[in-house]
Amino acid sequence: MKYLTAYILTFISTFIVWIIFSGLIDPYHLTLGIISSAAVSIFSTKIIFPEPLKRDLFIVWIRFLIYFPWLIIQIFISSFHMIKIVFSPNMKKLIEPHIFEFKTPIKNTTGLTTFANSITLTPGTITVMVSVSGRFRVHAIDKTSADGLPGEMEKKVAKIFGEKTYG
Repeated sequence: MKYLTAYILTFISTFIVWIIFSGLIDPYHLTLGIISSAAVSIFSTKIIFPEPLKRDLFIVWIRFLIYFPWLIIQIFISSFHMIKIVFSPNMKKLIEPHIFEFKTPIKNTTGLTTFANSITLTPGTITVMVSVSGRFRVHAIDKTSADGLPGEMEKKVAKIFGEKTYG
């Protein structure tokens, strides 16, 4: 019962994705979509929402919707940075792959996952490891890609889940 809201959110999300990707809205395909979304939701709700949802879920979703456009802009900025590296005649000198670690004060597991995925979605960086204690190991293709972390992204993700950061 405590995962009912999470199940409903998972079902609605997967059903919307089904409709978008199938592009078919006749009764047969909608029925298949409902059945598939229900099955996927049964098996994946606790993966997507490892903790029972709190009452402030609506606020979290609003904050995430505010964060998402910022993340898209960061993805574009990083993409242009990667294009600059790839098309540079000095590409081999510009690429300095390295792995670095940092600790975040974010405690919420969904927040940690959101932060890790945001890092990986941004070209030039990949989250290699994240622990429940908030320790991150990230691979960056160059120094510029690593310089922004944890930084502003960490603060914005922490704000989504109502947590404080160090800075």
